[in-house]
Amino acid sequence: MTTRTKLTVLIAAVLALAAVATAAVLHASARADRRDRARPGGPAVTTGEVQLRAGGHRLVFRNMAWGPHRDELATTPAGAPSGPRRATATGLKCLRFYAASGTGICLQSVHGTLSDTYRATLLDANLREKAHYPVPGIPSRARVSPSGRYAAWTAFVGGDSYAGTDFSTRAAILDTSTGKLTPTLETYRIVKDGHPYRAADANFWGVTFAADDRHFYATLATHGRTYLVRGDLRTRTVTTLHGNVECPSLSPDGTRIAYKKRVPGLSADAPWRLYVLDLATFHETPLAESRSVDDQAVWSDDGHVTYALPGDYGADLYSVPADGSGAPSRLLTAGVSPAYL
Repeated sequence: MTTRTKLTVLIAAVLALAAVATAAVLHASARADRRDRARPGGPAVTTGEVQLRAGGHRLVFRNMAWGPHRDELATTPAGAPSGPRRATATGLKCLRFYAASGTGICLQSVHGTLSDTYRATLLDANLREKAHYPVPGIPSRARVSPSGRYAAWTAFVGGDSYAGTDFSTRAAILDTSTGKLTPTLETYRIVKDGHPYRAADANFWGVTFAADDRHFYATLATHGRTYLVRGDLRTRTVTTLHGNVECPSLSPDGTRIAYKKRVPGLSADAPWRLYVLDLATFHETPLAESRSVDDQAVWSDDGHVTYALPGDYGADLYSVPADGSGAPSRLLTAGVSPAYL
């Protein structure tokens, strides 16, 4: 091959790569432009004030509707959740969110040059940042105690030798009054079936708080099984209570746990059904939702739970009676991570 031929081939290759790069940039730009346009027939979203103070019977959630307010926090009246929604004027975006008594926790991605990182941002009632903390992996669950004093989050992480190529989890608890952070519940003492227990593969996720600012519930996974645990913030202890429980959510009256249960015989891709566990009798009640729910439900009141299922915009919110009766109903389209205030 002559020098002239080599130069011709080199120029052709450079031009081809430049064309591919230009096409990729234009495609990405067009896709971003489509994401910023409201989809005809989609939920109406306007800009307005969103606060986290208790009262007013409002629903605050991550808006998933296409348009300029996608992924921002939005609010609707809890009694008419499918109506027009109001998004934050500040454009605050969260991957996962929860709030109670004027305290919010917003799990966010931080875009970097080579890769994204994640953080948990503590918010006041006016959505102003009070502090933020690094999150070691992809955010999964968020909760705030009824008083607003404690916040918790869960992230998927990789690299644990016992997990192989699968994700493991880290569940953190923050005392918002002192700023003291427990980065992982794996430092807590475990009491399993009445005996002290230690295992390298102990994982926790899905914290839900009691109203006494001392106790909480969560999922413990070890040796291929999951357990409901009751945690004590003062003694830094978790105690197993019941098997096959994931993503617990404590009822407002503190007597029941809504959770997702892995049901034998179902597809490995959709293995969960919603149940409610009575904490006095440990009686399990299957709820009327027949689809697999991979979410940590929230209680809208003592009689109903709210949860997300996949939808045209990414996720929709549904409600079902907590006593096993009735049928599920869609609360709103294009929303996830609800909090009732």
